[in-house]
Amino acid sequence: MAKPHIAIVVGSNRRESINRKLAQALAKLGADKFDANIVGIDDLPMFNQDSEGNLPAEVVRFKSEIARADGVLIVTPEHDRSIPAVLKNAIDWGARPYGKNSWAGKPTFITGTSPGAIGSAIAQQHLRSIMVSMGTILQGGEAYVTFKPDLVDAEGNIGDETTRKFLQGFLDQFASLVARLSAQPARSAA
Repeated sequence: MAKPHIAIVVGSNRRESINRKLAQALAKLGADKFDANIVGIDDLPMFNQDSEGNLPAEVVRFKSEIARADGVLIVTPEHDRSIPAVLKNAIDWGARPYGKNSWAGKPTFITGTSPGAIGSAIAQQHLRSIMVSMGTILQGGEAYVTFKPDLVDAEGNIGDETTRKFLQGFLDQFASLVARLSAQPARSAA
C-alpha cells in the first residue's frame, strides 16, 4: 500500500525561515509514514476576487497541489499575535472560487515555532479557527515548539531527543488520521 501524500504549507516567505527548517525536518522525521512536499505560497498574487474567473497559473498550481494531497501539515510562525499575511493569502486562494474549496475534507495538523516561550500558540489558535471554517478535519492536531538554536541540526534533523520524540508522536498521530480517513470509502452525493 502506498504511503499517503502530505502537502506541507510553510506560513513564511522568509529565506532563512526557522519554520521552513522545522517543516523540512518534520518531512524527514515522518518519511517512513508518508511522502511529503513543501507547497510554495510565496509566488501567489494577493487574493482578488476579480481574478476568480481566470485563476493565475500560480494559484492553479497551488490549489492542485492541495487537492492532490491526502493531508495537509501547516507550519507557521506567529506575526503580531496572528498568522502571517502570506499564509492567509494562500488559505483564501485555496478556498476560492466558491464551490471549489481545495481545503474541504483534508485532514490537517498545525505546528510552528518561534523564539517565545509559547511557540506560535496564538497563531495556531487563529489558524485553527480559520481552517475549521474551511472544512478541514482537525482532530487535536497542534504542536507548540519553542525555537532554540539546536532545534534543527546541521543535517536537518530535530536536534533535541525530547523534542524529536514529541514531534514523532505528533507526526504518528497525523499519519494515523490520514491513513484512517484515506481508507474510508468515498461517500456518494445523494
